[in-house]
Amino acid sequence: MRFYLLIFLSFTILGYSQSNTKLVDSLLLETKKDTSYVQLDDTDFIHFSREKIDSINAIKVQGVGISQDSLKRLLEATILSAKAIGYQKGAADAYLNLGVNYYYIGNYKANFESQLEAIKIYETIGENALAAKAYGELGYSSRRRDLNMANSLMQKAIQLAKTDSVKSKVQDIYNNYSILKLMEKKYDSAKYFVKKGLVIKEAQKDSFGIPYSYANLANTYVEEGNLNEALVYFTKALDIRKKINDSIGLGESYVQIAEVLKQQNKLNKALDNFKSSMYYASKKKYGRLLSYNYYQLSDIYKKTNKTDSALHYLEQHLKLKDSLEGQEVLEELASLRVKFDTEKKEKEILSQRADLAEKELDLSKKNIYILGLGALAVVLGLLGYLFYNQQKLKNRQLQKENQLKDALLKIETQSKLQEQRLRISRDLHDNIGAQLTFIISSLDNLRYGFKIPEKLGNKLRGISEFTTTTIHELRDTIWAMNKDKITFEDLQIRISNFIDQANLAAQNIKFSFNVDTSLDDDIAFTSVKGMNIYRIIQEAINNALKYAEATYINVDISEENNKMIVRIKDNGKGFDENSVKLGNGLNNMKKRAEDIKAQLSIQSVVGEGTDIRLQI
Repeated sequence: MRFYLLIFLSFTILGYSQSNTKLVDSLLLETKKDTSYVQLDDTDFIHFSREKIDSINAIKVQGVGISQDSLKRLLEATILSAKAIGYQKGAADAYLNLGVNYYYIGNYKANFESQLEAIKIYETIGENALAAKAYGELGYSSRRRDLNMANSLMQKAIQLAKTDSVKSKVQDIYNNYSILKLMEKKYDSAKYFVKKGLVIKEAQKDSFGIPYSYANLANTYVEEGNLNEALVYFTKALDIRKKINDSIGLGESYVQIAEVLKQQNKLNKALDNFKSSMYYASKKKYGRLLSYNYYQLSDIYKKTNKTDSALHYLEQHLKLKDSLEGQEVLEELASLRVKFDTEKKEKEILSQRADLAEKELDLSKKNIYILGLGALAVVLGLLGYLFYNQQKLKNRQLQKENQLKDALLKIETQSKLQEQRLRISRDLHDNIGAQLTFIISSLDNLRYGFKIPEKLGNKLRGISEFTTTTIHELRDTIWAMNKDKITFEDLQIRISNFIDQANLAAQNIKFSFNVDTSLDDDIAFTSVKGMNIYRIIQEAINNALKYAEATYINVDISEENNKMIVRIKDNGKGFDENSVKLGNGLNNMKKRAEDIKAQLSIQSVVGEGTDIRLQI
């Protein structure tokens, strides 16, 4: 189901305006009245001013109420006008919108080329924020063709957005990046990034972008099998899109809801939603969405034994599918034609070089006869040099082969160590994990299946909770063992999930988790170091929950003098370090810090709270 839902997640960076249609209609009308034209193929367009160019580029491609073909012609004329008056930013904005237009009409090659052209211009004129936006859209639209390239482009977009003084576009990039993580089945990462983007969108009251965040979050729940929760967020997205009259967005929302209803075997409701999606897809000429709706309607009618309707929609699906694939075939033929012409020219060049070489050879023979014995002496000297050089190369080759053997032995040893780690982690999960789960189940059966004294019940509950905690810690250990390295991004996600769990367990305490944006997400630790950092933070939070009686716990990660600083601070009752004997928890934290060559300091003031600082 994931593949089909992700097909209809469109660009989330675009906006919407009900004034789009009126603006475009007026501009198209002007092209018929004005006598100052820019020539574009067989169609004449008005030579737009800078102000008109900005107005056209402000049109939101997805919400505009005219055909995509008319909008394409208008954007092409805008590019020519902007270039004619030297307005580079205007040309780049128009290229970006034209790329989105190509995406919706199914011309993916032109989509890629237009967005790449926009990026080149933005980088030339130093528009980092707009370049970040363009990288994000290009990465997103490339996700089904090359997921690795899409990830690289998205990461480039995030880095640009972080360094630029205007960070208004980073939320859209986070939202699209979450879809890539979902395609990689990294569900925790997907939810982490979509929530980061959603917080910013809600603060900005972005009524167009919020539905896409809801839809992305819903898709993550679908992948996890939580269809009811997914339906809640898909419906939220639909309600907002109805208010802003987002035609393509409505088509996508209806098909997503229909998919979930079909999974729940609610075929009549699914049928209604597929038909609603089909209406908007047909209205906007959204070919792939329309073809997909035809296919799903055919499938539902087949399941409900309505053969005539099933056959009708299947024929519509195949007809439209052939049309879309035909365009891709034409593009491939054009590519092959270019390749053929290039190879032909290369052969001609090689033939000319061969003729020239033959003439040079004839001249060389004449010179050899003239030189005679002198040439022979030179040849003998050359042979001696070649023999000596060959012997040298042979010795160097033997040396390289020995180095390669050593490297292969080292790799083999590391591979065996990794296999051993994986085997141990599987044993821990399958044996000890299963046994701990059985203990919890047995304790719960004792508590609820027999009448036992209250004290004994409390004791059994305590053992059950301790065993549950042990399982969580065992999973953390297995997670670390399965990784050669732990990235800073992995660590952030793990800490965020732990804080979410702590927040559910202690709802009277306010938690805060802040990460300095200047820190690089690609920083990597060894699995041992990463696990020790996580355990220190986990122990500090647990101590605050158990003993501090705090109402606020804050976790900050920042950078000072090229070192990472982690601070865990609470406003609890504190303690006197001189009069209180340190327990196993604090001693374990210090021991872990020493093991990774980090500095740990604990400052506590009675009545004010405790501040723990870890410098890495």
